[in-house]
Order: sequence, then structure tokens, then C-alpha cells
Amino acid sequence: MKKAEDIGTNRTGIATSPIDAPQVISGAEQGSSSSPGDESAQAAVRSAYVKEAEPIGSVPPPASIKGAVTTIAQALKGDKASVFIDKLGERLAFERAGVRLYDLAIVKAQSALRWDGSPSVADLTSIQRDELEHFGMLLGCAKEIGADPTVMTPSADVVANLSNGVRAILADPRTDLRQCLGALLVAELADNAGWELLIALARELGQDQMVTRFERALEEEEEHLARVKGWLRQGVIGAAVTKPAGEERRPGAH
Repeated sequence: MKKAEDIGTNRTGIATSPIDAPQVISGAEQGSSSSPGDESAQAAVRSAYVKEAEPIGSVPPPASIKGAVTTIAQALKGDKASVFIDKLGERLAFERAGVRLYDLAIVKAQSALRWDGSPSVADLTSIQRDELEHFGMLLGCAKEIGADPTVMTPSADVVANLSNGVRAILADPRTDLRQCLGALLVAELADNAGWELLIALARELGQDQMVTRFERALEEEEEHLARVKGWLRQGVIGAAVTKPAGEERRPGAH
């Protein structure tokens, strides 16, 4: 079966046609924009939009009397509890997205070619289970402070859009397992950084019990990151090294 790293009929580079290449370069040099002005005018328009635009979203008021009391208490101390609620919403959205990303990764592992040291379905399912547990833990934390865990906060909206690119790569039937692990690596790097930020914020606001729970989740996320890195490293190096025929195999093959 043809693989992404195999030599093929890729014609996207101009070196494919040495005769036409000089003409392509010349055309690019002679070409001019279809309208007057340069990037500065475009930047000015964007800047105007930025100044006039409304925020990408908002944090709703507390959903309970307990939550209102908590918010007021934090405000009296000079802390803005809405920032914490926003970042809780961000992690909730990302962990929920993570469960779905690993759904797609599991399908790819069941269908795509594998190599010695590639993740098994059980490996990916184990990480997915952790992501789901983290989501449940965060849901409980949001309820503890009177926040509505179903709300799409501004930061949650941002990370939901960030994860769309990873999801598109995993869902694309043309991508192989190595490429999907590269996409998961991006998600896991962002996930680790997000947990680090949430821990720092919770510690600053005196949420010590939550800090303990968040640190436990971060330890698991660090393990996820290390595993994905290892699988990807073995896959890429293995693809570059000549192997006996049949070493790469379909799932279930012996």
C-alpha cells in the first residue's frame, strides 16, 4: 500500500518543470497587486476592526446563590472570580474536545498501518479515559464555585476553534497514524500549558483543594505528552530506516 513518505508524482514545486521555472519566477517578479496600497493599509483596516469589535464572549453571572456569594467575596479581596471561571470553562472545553480527538485517533489506529512501538487501541483508550475523568473533575469544580459548566466562556470558545485543525487532520481519511500523532502532539502540548496556567491561577486565588486535583491531572497529562512524543519519534525514525518487508502491518496482522 502506498504511504505518504513514498516518492510519488508531487508537482507542487517549480523544480518539477525546469523549463517553465524561470518564467514562473519572472512572472512573480513582474506581477503587481490588483489594487493600490500595501500591507500597511490592510493592517490599518484590521486595527480599526479590532478597536470597534465586541469581545468574543462573556462570563455569565453565577448560576446559584452560593456562586454569587463566592464571586462577591473574591471581588472584595481584589480578585476577579470571572477570570477563574473563564479558565475553568477553557479546560472543560479542551478536555471534552480531547475525548473526541482520541475517538478519531482510535479509529485511525484500528485502520491504518502500524509499526513496532506504535500505539495500540488500548493505549489510546487509556489516554481518552483520563481526558474524560479530567472533564468530570472540572465539571465538579465549576459546580463547587457556583459556575455553570455548560457555558461556552470566551476562552472556551477560543480553544474550541484551536482544536478544529487537529480534529480535521485526525478525521481526514488520507492522513496516516504518524501524521495523526503529530496533530495529537500539538493538542497535548497546549493541554499541558493550559493546566499549568490554571494551577497558577487557582493557587493565586487560594483554591488549594482544587490545586491538588489540578496537579494530579497535570501529572497524567505530562505522561500523555511523553507517550505521544515517543510513539511519534519511533514512527518517524522507523519510516526513515530501511526495514525488512512486512514490518509495517495492518492492525490485527501477525
